[in-house]
Amino acid sequence: MQEKVCSIESLNISEQKGTIKTPRKEIVLNELGIEGDAHAGKWHRQVSLLAAESITGFEGKLGRKINHGEFAENITTLGFPVHKTRPFDRFVSGDVELEVTQIGKKCHGDNCEIFQLTGSCIMPTEGIFCRVIKGGKLKENDELSYIPKTFRIKVITLSDRAFEGIYKDKSGPLIEKLSKDWFLSQNYLCETNRTVIPDETELLEIELQKAAEENYDIIYTTGSTGIGPRDVAPITISKFIDIEIPGIMDMIRLKYGAEKPSALLSRSIAGVKNKTLVFSLPGSTKAVHEYLSEIHKILMHSFLMLHSIDSH
Repeated sequence: MQEKVCSIESLNISEQKGTIKTPRKEIVLNELGIEGDAHAGKWHRQVSLLAAESITGFEGKLGRKINHGEFAENITTLGFPVHKTRPFDRFVSGDVELEVTQIGKKCHGDNCEIFQLTGSCIMPTEGIFCRVIKGGKLKENDELSYIPKTFRIKVITLSDRAFEGIYKDKSGPLIEKLSKDWFLSQNYLCETNRTVIPDETELLEIELQKAAEENYDIIYTTGSTGIGPRDVAPITISKFIDIEIPGIMDMIRLKYGAEKPSALLSRSIAGVKNKTLVFSLPGSTKAVHEYLSEIHKILMHSFLMLHSIDSH
C-alpha cells in the first residue's frame, strides 16, 4: 500500500481557547501538546488539524480569503483529507507521532470569536484532533506520514477434538471472518492470528499471556465455556484479566436464553488485560454469530474508554 503523506502548510498557536491562532515557523510538542498553546493539557484534544483543501472549499461559501489559523487549527495540512481519518490512526514526522482521537467537534457558536468573525465554522465537520504520542519539533513545510490503525485480533479455539483433528474448527475461522467484515465496515484495517489448543488450563494460560505481551487489541477464545469438567476457559480467563465486564455477557445470555434455555448455561466471560479486550465465546458457530453481533455494538466505545478518549 502506497504511503499517504501530507505537507504542513502552516503551524498556528493561540494563548486562549476559542480564538484565532497565529502562524509560527516552528512548534515544540510534548506530552501535553504544543508548548504555548491554549489547548495543551492532559486530555485527548491537544492538537487540531485542518486541511487547506477544506479551507479553500469554504472560502467560496464565505466569499473571502481565510487566513491560516483562522479556524483555530494548530496544523494546516496540504495534500490529504484529514477529516477522513479515524480515531487511533496516526501521523508521523521525524520523532513526532500524533494519534487521532476525534473527528470534528461541537462549535461554541456565539461564544466563539471564530464564529463571530466568519459567521460559521468548518472545524465541527472537517477538523480533527490528536494527542501527542511522541514529542519533538515540527517546522513549516515538514511532511506528515499517515499511518492507518490496524486492529490486531488473537483467536484461540479450545477443543480436544479439533486439536486432535477429529473435526475441523469452524468457530475460530468464523470469528476471523466476522471480525474482518465488521472492522472493514468501520473503515478500519484488521489482521488476525488463530490457533487451536486442547482444553488445557496451562496451554490457555500460555496463549493468553503471549497475546497480551504482543499487545493484541482483542483476544477471542471460543469453546470450553460450559459446565463440563473440561470447560476451563472462564475460570482461566477470570484469573488472567485485570477487570471483568459482566454486563455484555449477562445480556447475551438472557437475550438468547429466552429462546433457547440451554444458552443460559454458558459461562462466557469478558474483561480487560492492560489495554486488550478479552472475550470468551461458546464453541458453536451459531453462538459466535450471536455473541459477536452484540459485542460489535460496544467494541469501539470500549476502545475509546480504554485509551482515555472521552467520546461523550
